[in-house]
Amino acid sequence: MRGAIRFDNLTLGYDRHPAVHHLDGRIEAGSLTAIVGPNGGGKSTLLKGIVGALKPFSGRVDLGGLDAREVAYLPQAADIDRSFPMSVYDLVAMGLWRSRGMFGGIGKKDHTHISEAMAAVGLEGFERRAIGTLSGGQMQRALFARLLLQDAPVILLDEPFTAIDARTTADLLALVARWHQESRTVVAVLHDLETVKKHFPETLLLARGAVAWGATRDALSPEHLLEARRMVEAFDPHAHYCKAAS
Repeated sequence: MRGAIRFDNLTLGYDRHPAVHHLDGRIEAGSLTAIVGPNGGGKSTLLKGIVGALKPFSGRVDLGGLDAREVAYLPQAADIDRSFPMSVYDLVAMGLWRSRGMFGGIGKKDHTHISEAMAAVGLEGFERRAIGTLSGGQMQRALFARLLLQDAPVILLDEPFTAIDARTTADLLALVARWHQESRTVVAVLHDLETVKKHFPETLLLARGAVAWGATRDALSPEHLLEARRMVEAFDPHAHYCKAAS
């Protein structure tokens, strides 16, 4: 099914040290899933594996026939260079790259879509502003507008609500709910468990391996959270990469 993501014995990592261990499972098409867990548990690494930024040590990610360009990805704010001389309008317009190509022209209808996306996130009048002048919340709004233009069946969000104000968080959560209603597959790395419990029906609790995966109320039990912390604390970062058993 388009939009489903399957992990088959997936192991990901850096410099031969695994960050995600032998993950098996499936994110259903059209689902709204949070990925939570202790720091160093492999959450951001898993998103990078899904978009192909990291090649698996073993196993694979199956996108169910989707092209990688059909997966929209919002990295952590710290990974975005805001010193680059770019206007808010141009940043949002980058969401058209999948359909227009990097050097494709922007037509009259495209200008309309860009304006509509900016209005949807409350950034009317910000078109000529340099991205370096934006607050953290305004920058996230612009990045969500870019996601709107990508019109992708799968949307990956890495800590999208970190260090932004409550009103911006509420507005962006409303967009996430809209995507879910449109039957897009939305996966978000999050730290605020109350936000997860209130807005995300499915949760993967990850501590290098899957501790719990399913309905949020079950995955985030005190016992599972304690086990996740224990698993990360027990992990040896200097251990050699272990290959999957054949």
